[in-house]
Amino acid sequence: MDGRDLVRSVSVVGSGGAARGLRTVRAAWRRRRIDAAGLPPRGPERARVPGRVRGVEPGPGGGLIRFDRSELRIVVAVNGAVFWGWDGAGPQPSYALAGSGPEPDPRAVLEPDKDGGWRVVAERVTVVVSRYGAVQVCTPGGVTLRRDLPPRWWEPVGGGAARWMQRSEVAADARFFGLGGRARGPRLRDGGYRLWNTGPGRPFGPGDDPLHLTMPVQLVVADAGTHLVFHDTTWDGTVALREGEEGAGSGHDRAGRCEVRMDGGPLRCWVMVGTPARVLLTWASLTGAPALPPAWALGHHHARGGDEQDVRRTVAGHVEHGLPLDAVHLGAGHQDDHRVFTVDQDRFPKLPVLAEELRRDGIRLVSVVAPAVRSAPGDAVYEGGTAVDAFVRDARGRTVRGVGWAGESVFPDFTDARVRAWWGGLYAERLGQGFGGFWHDMDEPTSFSAFGESTLPRSARHVLEGRGGDHREAHNVYALCMARAAYDGLGELAPGERPFLLSRSGWAGSQRYGGAWSGDVATGWPGLRASLSLVLGLGLCGVPYAGPDVGGHGDGLSPELYLRWLQLGAYLPLFRTQAGARAGRGEPWEFGAEVLEHARAALLERRRLLPYFLTLAQLARRTGAPYVRPLWWGSPEDRALRDCEDAFLLGDGLLVAPVLEAGTGRRAVLLPRGRWYDTATEEVHEGPARILVEAPLSRIPVFARAGAVLPVRGADGGLELEVWAPAPGRTGGGLVVPDPGDGWEQAEIERYVARRQGDRVVVTREGESGVAAPPCPVRVRGLG
Repeated sequence: MDGRDLVRSVSVVGSGGAARGLRTVRAAWRRRRIDAAGLPPRGPERARVPGRVRGVEPGPGGGLIRFDRSELRIVVAVNGAVFWGWDGAGPQPSYALAGSGPEPDPRAVLEPDKDGGWRVVAERVTVVVSRYGAVQVCTPGGVTLRRDLPPRWWEPVGGGAARWMQRSEVAADARFFGLGGRARGPRLRDGGYRLWNTGPGRPFGPGDDPLHLTMPVQLVVADAGTHLVFHDTTWDGTVALREGEEGAGSGHDRAGRCEVRMDGGPLRCWVMVGTPARVLLTWASLTGAPALPPAWALGHHHARGGDEQDVRRTVAGHVEHGLPLDAVHLGAGHQDDHRVFTVDQDRFPKLPVLAEELRRDGIRLVSVVAPAVRSAPGDAVYEGGTAVDAFVRDARGRTVRGVGWAGESVFPDFTDARVRAWWGGLYAERLGQGFGGFWHDMDEPTSFSAFGESTLPRSARHVLEGRGGDHREAHNVYALCMARAAYDGLGELAPGERPFLLSRSGWAGSQRYGGAWSGDVATGWPGLRASLSLVLGLGLCGVPYAGPDVGGHGDGLSPELYLRWLQLGAYLPLFRTQAGARAGRGEPWEFGAEVLEHARAALLERRRLLPYFLTLAQLARRTGAPYVRPLWWGSPEDRALRDCEDAFLLGDGLLVAPVLEAGTGRRAVLLPRGRWYDTATEEVHEGPARILVEAPLSRIPVFARAGAVLPVRGADGGLELEVWAPAPGRTGGGLVVPDPGDGWEQAEIERYVARRQGDRVVVTREGESGVAAPPCPVRVRGLG
């Protein structure tokens, strides 16, 4: 902590009062002293590269290749994923993988290659290793997708964690996506990206990096094919990207480049190749299927500060103005002095009664939960955690303290299975209060003393599933382990209901336990654009259920910005508005009659599309495909679509073009190939094309793919099929997964086919028992 950090800490916490500011500065200095004493000094280092090949040892799925100063194990799995690890690194232990990982592919063969190298040949991929340790991933036809140069390590002469660097090359036309939730993007431009989960300490925008949920997962899209690469180490690091440049026919292309630098951890990597859908399916099979949110969680959420009467007024306002509402989120203000797993009885004297009344009206209460536990005698959670030795300690065995919402706090070690079981049991108190879901905040972990760093010292000790280690390795998976504790605990406490869980932070595999929310995105048009970037990026990293706070956090929320943000949010997986935060206002009726009318239309459209969102959630669990997809999802070879960042696909059937700039009454929309209908006017457009369409304040442009069969909510509240007419001579179709309820029952996938017969469209349900008529009403659009 230098002088600049000290000034920043005082300025940021000054509004919180002198006492908090003093605690903040004291905690920051204490963290620095602990690290100075607990971390080994970085002394002389010895650089190392693999050297030349000395021998091989074939094995299942590939084999072991020995070099002068290192060894490389390559395994192709039965699902087509390629693993390689240097210096004895294997797939396990890993926080990212679900289970022990896939079995090796017995058909993959290790065989000699030219110039003294070796290669592993499999059905979907060929991996070529040069005699000096470069690793090249190729399609079965021999086209190179990625070439990793020989790695380099810097090992402390006196022992300890080695730093390492891996440089890679991709095609000149390739585009980079992923790396978790990034405000820049979704296409990642040239520059450096840090891999360290961070609470910025202020509302953030497109220029801020890193953010709450980083992960070393890149999706690379090129003419030759798509591949995903995952460097499975949880240590702090950076990824430097530089897009390539084609030689305009001269043949002198400049390859795209990626440089990964890590402060420690194993050098191991997974690569998946194929279409975007196949890549995400393989990724989900590796890291786990996304958790399925309960049906109500796909509706409209609203975060509200204040007390019980404020909540009742908010709910009554939605009812009065005909606005759908499915959940109300309560922040830390509902807790007793901001202490976790407590209730402020003055502000919420009858919280269980309120929760039950709301539930009868179809509205769930959602509680914020942070990992910080106030370290004060008499605090039940603190005393319980102390009794089971749950809290993180420093290298000298002393409990580490930081500053949280409730003041000086301690932090559970969620990398210990015993602590996770204890923490998961604490959610019984929340369930007893009537809460139906939970959102984790400040779980990077960060606090008012961190400001870009962890609230825990890097030298703090963690169990790490029995291996032992420090916070340098545990930081990025702290929130993932907290989510696991809650998910497992809720599964035992309420076994008949699917848990609803959001996390601000996380890591690869977080989708197994729930979704993600953006954190405090800044109010403003750049923040609106960053919201879309975050959701698209997380979806391509395997976290399909995500969304921002509509309106952001900060001043300057104009009626136009609020409405455009609301219209975008209505088509995102997590649809959460908020009020009572720094945005100042957040209920639609506070912005005037015109905004209220248009906001009602957006909210009702979300309610109408709920069956479609339910289907997308079910399909995401089965296939790993995100609800929200970039326009190139079905045509990654289309370079124009790869560069489009201001529109997205919602499933296979809809294309959404939000308005992301002020004063816009019309906007250009890039359409993929095929026939598309404007859902407002039913006007037909043929793609690929760039068109100019009207975007009045009342709506944003939305297009339906010709032939799409969309499950929607009918006027009577029942299921209805909305069918968009196929082009003449073509057929269409769609998948529908009826809502099985909020339990664990597996729903059956229904397949529908739409056929054009003259001037009419015939829709049939097709399955193993043959062809049948749809069991629900059908409404055909696009024929007129």
